Amino acid sequence: MVYRVFVEKKEALAHEAKALKNDIVSFLGISGLERLRLINRYDVEDIEPELFEYAKKTVFSEPQLDIVSDTLQGAENATVFAVEYLPGQFDQRADSAAQCIQLISTGQRPLVRTAKVYVLYGALSPKDIEKIQKHMINAVESRLAAMEKPETLKTDYETPSSVETLDGFIALSRKELEAFVKTYGLAMDGDDIEFCQAYFKSEQRDPTITEIRMIDTYWSDHCRHTTFLTTIDGVHFEDAQLQKTYENYLSIRQTLGRTKPQNLMDIATLAAKYLKTQGKLEKLDESEEINACTVKMQVEVNGHPEDWLLLFKNETHNHPTEIEPFGGAATCIGGAIRDPLSGRSYVYAAMRVTGAADPLRPVEQTLQGKLPQRKIVTTAAAGYSSYGNQIGLATGQVDEIYHEGYAAKRLEIGAVIAAAPAKNVRREVPQPGDIVILLGGKTGRDGCGGATGSSKSHTLSSLESCGAEVQKGNAPEERKLQRLFRSSEASRLIKRCNDFGAGGVSVAIGELADGLTINLDAVPKKYEGLDGTELAISESQERMAVVVEAKDVSAFIALAERENLEATVVAEVIEEPRLVMQWKGRTIVDISRAFLNSNGAEKHIQIEAAPPQAYQKAVPEDFAAGMRTLAADLNVCSKRGLSERFDSTIGAGTVFMPFGGKYQQTPIQAMVHKISLEEGDTEDCSLMAWGYNPFITEKSPYHGAYLAVVESVAKLIASGAAFQDVYLTFQEYFARPGKDPKRWGPPLAALLGAFQAQLDYGIAAIGGKDSMSGTFENLDVPPTLVSFAVTTEKIPHIVSPEFKGAGHRVVLLAPDCDANGLPEKASQKALFQKVTSLMRSGKVLAAYTPGYGGVAEAVLKMALGNGVGFAFDKDLTLPQLFGYAYGAFVLEVEGDVCDGVLLGETAAAPRFTYRGTALALEQLQALYENKLEPVYPCNIESKNEEIPAFTYKAVQYAKAAPVAKPRVLIPVFPGTNCEYDTAKAMAAAGAEPEIFVIKNLSSAAVKESVEAFAQKIKNSQIIFIPGGFSGGDEPDGSGKFITAFFRSPAIAAGVTELLEQRDGLMCGICNGFQALIKLGLVPFGKIMDTDENCPTLTFNTIGRHQSRLVRTRIASNKSPWLMNTQPGEIYTVPISHGEGRFLADDALIVRLAENGQIATQYVDFAGNPTMDIHFNPNGSCAAIEGITSPDGRVFGKMGHSERTGKGLYKNVPGDFDMGIFASAVRYFK
Repeated sequence: MVYRVFVEKKEALAHEAKALKNDIVSFLGISGLERLRLINRYDVEDIEPELFEYAKKTVFSEPQLDIVSDTLQGAENATVFAVEYLPGQFDQRADSAAQCIQLISTGQRPLVRTAKVYVLYGALSPKDIEKIQKHMINAVESRLAAMEKPETLKTDYETPSSVETLDGFIALSRKELEAFVKTYGLAMDGDDIEFCQAYFKSEQRDPTITEIRMIDTYWSDHCRHTTFLTTIDGVHFEDAQLQKTYENYLSIRQTLGRTKPQNLMDIATLAAKYLKTQGKLEKLDESEEINACTVKMQVEVNGHPEDWLLLFKNETHNHPTEIEPFGGAATCIGGAIRDPLSGRSYVYAAMRVTGAADPLRPVEQTLQGKLPQRKIVTTAAAGYSSYGNQIGLATGQVDEIYHEGYAAKRLEIGAVIAAAPAKNVRREVPQPGDIVILLGGKTGRDGCGGATGSSKSHTLSSLESCGAEVQKGNAPEERKLQRLFRSSEASRLIKRCNDFGAGGVSVAIGELADGLTINLDAVPKKYEGLDGTELAISESQERMAVVVEAKDVSAFIALAERENLEATVVAEVIEEPRLVMQWKGRTIVDISRAFLNSNGAEKHIQIEAAPPQAYQKAVPEDFAAGMRTLAADLNVCSKRGLSERFDSTIGAGTVFMPFGGKYQQTPIQAMVHKISLEEGDTEDCSLMAWGYNPFITEKSPYHGAYLAVVESVAKLIASGAAFQDVYLTFQEYFARPGKDPKRWGPPLAALLGAFQAQLDYGIAAIGGKDSMSGTFENLDVPPTLVSFAVTTEKIPHIVSPEFKGAGHRVVLLAPDCDANGLPEKASQKALFQKVTSLMRSGKVLAAYTPGYGGVAEAVLKMALGNGVGFAFDKDLTLPQLFGYAYGAFVLEVEGDVCDGVLLGETAAAPRFTYRGTALALEQLQALYENKLEPVYPCNIESKNEEIPAFTYKAVQYAKAAPVAKPRVLIPVFPGTNCEYDTAKAMAAAGAEPEIFVIKNLSSAAVKESVEAFAQKIKNSQIIFIPGGFSGGDEPDGSGKFITAFFRSPAIAAGVTELLEQRDGLMCGICNGFQALIKLGLVPFGKIMDTDENCPTLTFNTIGRHQSRLVRTRIASNKSPWLMNTQPGEIYTVPISHGEGRFLADDALIVRLAENGQIATQYVDFAGNPTMDIHFNPNGSCAAIEGITSPDGRVFGKMGHSERTGKGLYKNVPGDFDMGIFASAVRYFK
């Protein structure tokens, strides 16, 4: 039987519905919509009636927040429709609900299907309703759902028994072959399919459709860079500089003895090969594995040097993000992560750089067949941040480039940094008899054709049939993979590894060894009905393929199971160099490795390279008007509303917050993070920066690419790094060139510019990602070459960009330029060294290298962080202020620094002055912040109400039985991501932490976890529930996984005994706090069924995730967790949450305050509790950040006090260590 329930947020909390209604009225212009209700509908099967009734109020809803009904109420005079995911698309809400119910029952997992029901009120025409539905439904991932309850949720899949053999294929004519390509929607061209035909003729057989689909995937531009590998037969130049660089390229080819064809890939990689022969890349770690860029480094751990590897990678998902922004962007960062992950490293930091057309443009101006730019940018930001936040990745920098060319196809880049001890990484060539194990997620239809779809330019008609190309990410599964690969025990068993991205099984497993036999029947499936072709090419995410020795199979699978991961033997390495796939007792793929590696028919092109055009920026005639225009420029204005939805502090290694200064307003130019260690501490950190300006590159791809390299490196130097051991990786993204010689000119010119920059500065691009499909109808993306620069440094050398105070001289140090308008290499390198020398001498207080907005942008952004004014020197010209100054440095200095051009002096009064003109910084900041406020809000209005500063001072503390080293039990649920930080903080305080992974792959595993955890509670003094997203904060609310587990009778009894009989402690931060309050442990001190009168935590008033630093005041030190604090003390703490808004009625708040249970409050700069969004990030009642149980021994708080350590948050002032971990240990002394 199918059970159904409808769940709707209470009117006062229906923020999503209200925001959607406002969006429809303002963005779509449908003024007739008077009211909108949004209701979550759950259908459940294979569940007992009593369990379903219990799940209604514990899994599907919360009594404090939701209205629950068995039928749809109040919709009689309204328009009603429901939306559900397409079959085969991953539904995290349904999946998490099913897992939650299983945790409660410890039985079998039920079937759950969800839909969103929209109830619209008002005078709406059929056209209005159609417009609204089009806004709600992205046809490539979702559809209108039936309103009737189904008889069953079970799907009877037709099980295919064979795959088609393409009889007659080898006899087709050239014309018939070209028609074949169109009929089957292949990415390959007529030459490729003819090349295939010739191969199968030599094999004397017709291929299966699986073989053709698999070859098409293998040879796709996305997988094998076929456009970049097109042979260049000749080039016609109209510019001497481009020709000279090309001739230099040919000369170096000759020097190196290169005999392979000339192509774009060769130009992209030749500088690295050449520099290696010159002894410039000694630390490069090379192997046959196809992982991320890898360099050797030494990390000083607790004062002792260790050999480590640093890995980095950039990835794009331009095509998937264009057609399904949430899943496309989510799997972009997922794909980026899995490359260094396959290198057996731990990924700890990410950067996101995206490109879009103007998102403020009215919806009516959207290109036919496209999603509105605003819809793309906001949904993609939600997708990427949701995924990255869940897997525990600190996103250190987020920026978005705006150019009308990106209306053709979005630019979506994720770049990541990872590290691993060198001893953990074993790289060996697989031998016959070695076994391939598939780890992680299961296979569905999602992503079938993703690689080939990403390799095509698109038209209006092609967009109608690319739904299957969309991949869906499952972030909790990805987190499990990260945990497994961080284990040295597991890592050292892996001989070779590949991630499942483009091409699925065929590529991920197919590339591991020359000879393989793959058993497709063994590949785990999400559902039945998949045929052999789908199993071979599906790009379902969160899967890894590892090669281990046969003797290590059982040990590796056991380690995977310990991390709650499914691991399955799917293939064996064989002697003969052939890729063989078997399905249903039949060989459906049997292809020689040599043929696969050919990458198809060799392509040839003659190129015509156009001369560069003038790219200098227009300079304003008036200072005040120029500053105001600059502040509101899309490519200068604040992206804080975009960036602050990304967790920037997880991992407790963030050296630079994304925005610095007292006011957290100065954007950083490079992300800086400590090398992530599970144990111990280090001063070693990694830096990553990016460079690119589309408005230069569209005029001169050569100059744009060269300057992108200079800009990316200069940002590292401006952040305190020395110009040594710098490495690059490029993102190339161009229009589909086809066979037009002129359309090949921009990518050639860009690569030549980057090639010359590498040679000039002696630094190499050791990786990159090319995408050559940036065309829609007649619109092209701008020539795009984004340079990412990476290096390492010591934290004490790091310098932040915000002005530090008034009365300081500010100078501009710039390189000389050559006849081509580019920085002269010797001058630029000397300048890098000079800036570093000044920094190391302590004379530089702040540094910034000018970019798109020149010196004026640099000074504006440097001033905002601390609200510092600036007096520009009267001798400066407007071109000096507003023109490009790539490679230059704006330095705030003290002492006797007389170098460079004097720009002016910092001032206490918050205004800019120049030749008698004064501009209030507040006015410029309003323009700067408000430009994108309609798209990415960050300054929403808050209630202006007076909130009392509660104060309760403890007189004495109860004593627990003394324990030399208290044991701390830290549960890890699917979605938990703060366990490492928590364990490290507890260990540093003198406790003995134990991380316990909750397993739920089967009902037996759930029961085993419950029993084992209950037993471990008996041997522990503290339970600490860390932060995370417990099941992706689904279904529609946080902490439900955790509460389901802790309500188990054995666990509940153990917790009660710990607290009431052994005087133990509990703490929950963020997701842990959400669980504690929903269990009743705070504020009531016991596990209980909560009702609508109990306090809770719900969605932030801003309607999105918030990540920043906030100030919290100690209101009470009654809790043993706060023994080391005094009421009134203020601590700065990182927050990162979407559901942190504390709700309670006034009477309860008064009682909590009187009993000293309000532990901490959000406060402003004056130390006053406030509702201001800039200080109270979630809109919590009474500005409450943390509360305790009546006796104080259970403590829950939103702020991540575990994210502390030496050298963190260098660009924001504050006292970060509340000492709660040391207090807890002291309690047991």
